[in-house]
Amino acid sequence: MNQPEPVRTVAPGAPGGAPVRTSAQADSGFVPPTRRQILAILGGLMMGMFLAALDQTIVATAIRTIGDDLHGLTLQAWVTTAYLITSTISTPLYGKLSDIYGRKPLYLTSIGLFLAGSLLSGTATSMYQLAGYRALQGLGGGGLMSLAITILGDLLSPRERARYQAMFLAVFGVSSVAGPIIGGFFADSATVFGITGWRWIFLVNVPLGIAGMVVISRVLHLPRHHVDHRIDWQGAVALAGGLIPLLVIAEQGRDWGWSSAVAFLCYGLGVVGIALFILAERAAKDEALLPLRLFRNATFSRTAMINVVLGMGMFGGIATLPLWLQIVKGMTPTQAGLALLPFTGGIMVASVIAGQTVGHTGRYKVFPVTGTAFLVAGAYLLSQLEPSSLYSDVAWRSAVFGFGLGFCFQPLVLAVQNAVPPRDMGTATSSSLFFRQMGGTLGTAVFLSILFSTVGTKIGAAFQAAAKTPEFQAALADKAVTGNPANAPVLDALANPSSANISLNDSSFIAHLDPRLAAPILQGFSDSVALVMLTAAAVLVVGFLLSWFVPELPLRMVSGIQSRMEEDAEALAEAAIGGLPPEDVAGDAADDPPGDATRG
Repeated sequence: MNQPEPVRTVAPGAPGGAPVRTSAQADSGFVPPTRRQILAILGGLMMGMFLAALDQTIVATAIRTIGDDLHGLTLQAWVTTAYLITSTISTPLYGKLSDIYGRKPLYLTSIGLFLAGSLLSGTATSMYQLAGYRALQGLGGGGLMSLAITILGDLLSPRERARYQAMFLAVFGVSSVAGPIIGGFFADSATVFGITGWRWIFLVNVPLGIAGMVVISRVLHLPRHHVDHRIDWQGAVALAGGLIPLLVIAEQGRDWGWSSAVAFLCYGLGVVGIALFILAERAAKDEALLPLRLFRNATFSRTAMINVVLGMGMFGGIATLPLWLQIVKGMTPTQAGLALLPFTGGIMVASVIAGQTVGHTGRYKVFPVTGTAFLVAGAYLLSQLEPSSLYSDVAWRSAVFGFGLGFCFQPLVLAVQNAVPPRDMGTATSSSLFFRQMGGTLGTAVFLSILFSTVGTKIGAAFQAAAKTPEFQAALADKAVTGNPANAPVLDALANPSSANISLNDSSFIAHLDPRLAAPILQGFSDSVALVMLTAAAVLVVGFLLSWFVPELPLRMVSGIQSRMEEDAEALAEAAIGGLPPEDVAGDAADDPPGDATRG
């Protein structure tokens, strides 16, 4: 789509503090925010994003404690699945609704739902109840991330946006460090202020969320932009009907069996639901939840495929690294989280480099290409880790992987926001995150399935190799070893190789084994993790190849709001020339009063 040439003065945040003004804004009285106002808005948005990012790490750290206390450890997967289902399905819905009704009310709604779910989760008395409350929490979580990025697109031009988005990624860095620490503290505390420790994992969201709502309410006042469109509820229901069974089987397939009757039922329901969704979107046309015309946009369609691959490689591959650190290196969950600081540092450093470079040069394609290459290299390097590897080996390899993610994250979103019409920015942004989430869900399910379906064979092979060594034979002949009950899980498995296997459902026994008996288990688990990382590298090669075909378009020099106002002005001008009433062509523009992005 050809963009109208704006009358441009100084970029937001440039020396002098003068914002961009275009001919349309000059006529309407619209005043873009200054750098100070943008930073205040970013503070509120980052609070909301921090809630979503922190929730993922803090709950994962304490889920075992929660399951034990609620007498439902075997049901813990449903607590994760419930949140995942609702957050994934609601993500594109938030984008579409915000395009119609505006970003601010939808963003405040998402925080409100997240807080309500958090408060209720802190009062849960059973795992089933907790899963239901987490589903409500996910309804809010689906909008926290996508709407924050979309609002940034509304306020800033793509070139300016690239510089600020690095601040968003800093949220992930802080949450990845704080999550394991906070989660570990509350999980290890019997009570805090008279309330069971793990309940504070959810209750701590309440003051943070309220602060975010107050800041956003006070500093974010975008021009009102209500478009008289109908909501594609048919598409939303069909999407939910297609995704819910697919997400459920992705999370539960390893336990149920990928070829079981219930698995095939989920596959069938998922296919039918997706088919109905496509038919509903085709019938809804421009009113669709996910307009099919967006897929005719080469940038949107190709980045959608890359985001699926990126999500698979990132969430699937990295999901196994904390397990490797805890089982093979004997770290606690908190220590494992802190051990991944170089990974987080790689993301942050690379995102700053990418943001500043794009902001100065306007070129972005080089970063997805380079980033996916780093990801392939990082996944391969991580596959070479051994039980004897030093922490420094883990650190620099995970930093390479993180560097690749930092180069990919914001340039891909930026490319989509720059390529689609301004009226579709919310839909396109949320859809990009939606495809990444779907890839992450699929990757986590597939890679964990590979890990746990091969680990038994790998451990068996490691024991066969170890049995030939003098050290292992000496351990079996040592009465101090054979008489120690802590070594019973291994000794029993060795005595009955045809009927007994070593179970890793509770891996805590490994820490108490004689080191000579534990070594084959650690080697076998490490070999399975290596297979997962090699598979992730192969998947990411696809992303590397796709990244070469992403078009590089000139970046717009005005913000999303300004671009939309330029479009409305052009439409009104064409209506005047054609003798049509303005409301028949751009009713939403005629209804929007002049406004200031920060003063309403």
